[in-house]
Amino acid sequence: MVDAIVISIILIVVFLVVRSMIKDKAKGASGCGCGCSSCSMAGQCKGNALKEKDK
Repeated sequence: MVDAIVISIILIVVFLVVRSMIKDKAKGASGCGCGCSSCSMAGQCKGNALKEKDK
């Protein structure tokens, strides 16, 4: 019984983390939290593409 509760809690946490990551990606949020100026993939970033589109 305790095993089922622990597994359920772990699955809920994993689900919430994945859901949060999907929502952040849809919003164009970066996963690193750093500025894009030092990133080698700055030109490929969805967040940068959205910024360029607004200009």
